[in-house]
Amino acid sequence: MADSSSRTHDAPEIPDPDQRLPIVLVSNAHPAILHPDRLLESCGLRTQRRSGPGGQHRNKTSSGAFLHYPPTNTTAEATERRSQADNRKVALERLRFRLAVEVRSPSPIDGHELSSEEDKLRKQYQGQSLKISDRNSDKPAVLALLLNDLHACGGQPSAVGPVWQTSTSALVRLIKSHPSAFVFLNQIRQHHDRPPLR
Repeated sequence: MADSSSRTHDAPEIPDPDQRLPIVLVSNAHPAILHPDRLLESCGLRTQRRSGPGGQHRNKTSSGAFLHYPPTNTTAEATERRSQADNRKVALERLRFRLAVEVRSPSPIDGHELSSEEDKLRKQYQGQSLKISDRNSDKPAVLALLLNDLHACGGQPSAVGPVWQTSTSALVRLIKSHPSAFVFLNQIRQHHDRPPLR
């Protein structure tokens, strides 16, 4: 029995696709990998006046930006800036992070071929410490790919670390840096009856 446990620890079991946490799955490259301008072109944009903090200046123009990405029915908004252009930029960044957490695309762990964009991004960050600033426009894309792999592995960072040629702690640290990504990782773990990471 002890030998079996140590074998499982050395080589984490990968759950079959039908055993995994149900998710929104796209069959092509993950939308968070798209260049922000290209993603924006695929979105519906709605502007609206918003009331609330900010006073009368905020209500003089329709500065609030609401983005909708139809393929996955994902939305994000920003209303706190006075400039519509600034709000659109903030909403787009929020949309990319929401897509990274809420949408999955195929993982190479399942033997899927990578798109050229994904392959390039993975190679760029493999073997790195994964200390990625929130200001780095690659962060949502890298989070998306890590979460794809973690979903495929049943939420086991020890199975994903070798794929990225990095430590488990570096991987978990990056996921923790975006709270909703960390919540999603623990939802995956709960689905597979694994204790939450803290």
